[in-house]
Amino acid sequence: MTTVTRFAPSPTGFLHVGNLRTALFNFLIARKTGGQFILRLDDTDAERSTQEFADGIMQDLDWLGLRWDRLERQSARLDRYHAAADRLRAAGRFYECFETPTELDLKRKKLLNMGKPPVYDRAALSLTDEDKARLRAERPGHWRFLLNQTRIEWTDGILGEISIDAASVSDPVLIRGDGQVLYTLASVVDDIEMGVTHIVRGSDHVTNTATQIQIIQALGGTAPDFAHHSLLTGAQGEALSKRLGTLSLRDLRAQGVEPMALLSLMARLGSSQPVELAGSIEELAAGFDLGQFGAAPTSFNPADLFPLTARHLHALPLAAVQGELAALGVPEALAEGFWSVIRENIETRAGIAEWWTLCRDGAAPQVDDEDRDFVAEALALLGQPPYDATTWANWTAAVKDKTGRKGRGLFLPLRKAVTGRSSGPEMADLMPLLQKKPG
Repeated sequence: MTTVTRFAPSPTGFLHVGNLRTALFNFLIARKTGGQFILRLDDTDAERSTQEFADGIMQDLDWLGLRWDRLERQSARLDRYHAAADRLRAAGRFYECFETPTELDLKRKKLLNMGKPPVYDRAALSLTDEDKARLRAERPGHWRFLLNQTRIEWTDGILGEISIDAASVSDPVLIRGDGQVLYTLASVVDDIEMGVTHIVRGSDHVTNTATQIQIIQALGGTAPDFAHHSLLTGAQGEALSKRLGTLSLRDLRAQGVEPMALLSLMARLGSSQPVELAGSIEELAAGFDLGQFGAAPTSFNPADLFPLTARHLHALPLAAVQGELAALGVPEALAEGFWSVIRENIETRAGIAEWWTLCRDGAAPQVDDEDRDFVAEALALLGQPPYDATTWANWTAAVKDKTGRKGRGLFLPLRKAVTGRSSGPEMADLMPLLQKKPG
């Protein structure tokens, strides 16, 4: 059987790192087995779903290299969901309810005050046809799925054996009073009809999975293999829910995070495998093992992305950045030398432009007060470019002879005067790239 997975985001916002974890796991499972990965936009909420967010989701996945094999929109499948609802009604598993949100809230509070779980009391099942007709004239009805109050069990790909008593769960609302088909029904119908075989999602969906398994069975389908990954926390174990807006993929991209750094971290975070920088998505897929992940909350620190980003950039060949260098105006004759000199001294791609600006225009000298006369005297001994591989050695030797300085007291002030930095590439390698005399 072909493995089929899916990622089903709602286009009501931009993707964040929590969404990415779900998307990546499903993507890697499909790629590892030569299966199919479906991008399914959960856009049945017409008021909140926008094309801007849908485009944003696809742009983010494309930036990461997570290519989908099939694109689906739930808003185009409403007839399928209503047909499924009709089948559930005919089977006696779908019933109409009329409580208002206020009435339901009062029921929940009463049960909680009595120390009981806030489970819907199924009062609507006792309504007569006359009662329903009268209530329909006053308010729209919503539709609930009638759960069989037995235990719902499955073997979870991460959590192991799961058993949930359906009597402890409210019959889920599948269609709202305004006619909107909710995620639970739409997702089940899509998973059945699209042949989804494996679903990985957050552990906050465990109870939802239990009810979906019964709905799948009621519609004559076979439940896929489920796995629920742990939720992400902040570096100190704090909940990320309020920070996810600042951890959107587009924000991380704007900060210079490289796709492979982000994917490498997210593919191992929370598992027993060490985080290692992968060279390709194919390498990530080959080493991906869902069974290595645990149930404990997983700490995510965005600062961990930048060392991985730097390592990725340091390993890139010239061909991978040649277009970028050309766009910055780096002459073709200098490109290879420039990249070999600066690549291990950048943390993000923004550093490429910074180093070229330094080479092309010079840097603002960084000169300590006690070194001002020394630097002025040293710069007077430096000729005009072009410089070559011997320039640094010849210049510093001349400065040493003239001033008597040596070691760190000689080299560091000159580096800071030339580059405006206290560290960087070997100066002998950098000097031939300078287009203007420092100072």
